Amino acid sequence: MPWGEMSAMSLRREFVMLARQEGSNIRALCRRYGIQPRIGYKWLARHAAEGEAGLADRPRRPHSSPGRTPPEVEAAVIALRAKHPCWGGRKLRRRLCELGVEDVPQASTITAILHRHDLIDPAQSAQRTAAVRFERQAPNELWQMDYKGHFATARGRCHPLTVLDDHSRFALAITACADERAQTTQAALIAVFRRYGLPDRMLMDNGPPWGDGAARPWTIFSAWLLRLAIAVSHGRPHHPQTQGKDERFHRTLKGEVIDRRGWQDLADCAQAFEAWRHVYNAERPHEALGLAAPASRYRPSYRSFPETLAPIDYGPGAVVRKVQAKGEIWFANHEWPVGKAFTGQPVALRPTSVDGRYDVIFCHHKIAELDLREARP
Repeated sequence: MPWGEMSAMSLRREFVMLARQEGSNIRALCRRYGIQPRIGYKWLARHAAEGEAGLADRPRRPHSSPGRTPPEVEAAVIALRAKHPCWGGRKLRRRLCELGVEDVPQASTITAILHRHDLIDPAQSAQRTAAVRFERQAPNELWQMDYKGHFATARGRCHPLTVLDDHSRFALAITACADERAQTTQAALIAVFRRYGLPDRMLMDNGPPWGDGAARPWTIFSAWLLRLAIAVSHGRPHHPQTQGKDERFHRTLKGEVIDRRGWQDLADCAQAFEAWRHVYNAERPHEALGLAAPASRYRPSYRSFPETLAPIDYGPGAVVRKVQAKGEIWFANHEWPVGKAFTGQPVALRPTSVDGRYDVIFCHHKIAELDLREARP
């Protein structure tokens, strides 16, 4: 007779009563009741020791939990999570180890602790997906730059300008700007160049101040970068994934800083940004870096920022033209547009392998192409 057809207590009482009778075959009785002999002997032993109360169900939780995380370690997990509400189990574990906490549990255990204390939003957790990551081979090969969406303070709006090294994810700058004009951006970037040196290339979107969205996205700002021997790349229009690292950095900045409190003014923002930038670079474990901090993979550029620029020299024999007021040059008896961003600057024309076609070069960077076969008579 299976246990499920009667109440468990009734079956146990009946089994014990029959098993205690003189001459009872306990193993055969166990087969009749559909239970293992060890279960039958267990109930007999409990009844002998405790009477009918011994037949009641008991909680399966052990009297002690030798594998349970020590209270002081669990408290350290909760305290670090309170300080960094967006960090998950892997980041928290890495940082606790770095802080010298003893007996730090595995990341899965830390995640379980967070769940137990209702510190993880199940909906947000379900939305997380593994990222496909690409990166440059060395620091300063490529910097990504963009403005994070502006937000209100008590005395105006703040436009955070972020600059991120592609290889190390090192945050070179989070500057609280009053606007997004070229002059503002250039002043902020000069401070970054003076501290960390010059990158080989910078990646930006197509909007102002570094692009005009046209087929030739050159602006005075991007021409200035070329003058510093920094190559310029622009992301595909309406395709923010091109600057995925900076976009992801903006999400982290928003979640861990911007949305956490109200803001008084730009000085208030700047102070908070710089404090968090240190945490991000030196303390916060980064998933894409094997939970290392970005500062462990970054080193300043060997190319120092030139306070004074030397004159542009294309070498002897070069065909050089000065860009006129409307952004055009005169060559082969025709006017050719190269971009108003280069007005007043010298450019060189170099023949290509195709007869009649020339590359227009500004400071070793190709900025345009002209084809003499397209010239109007």
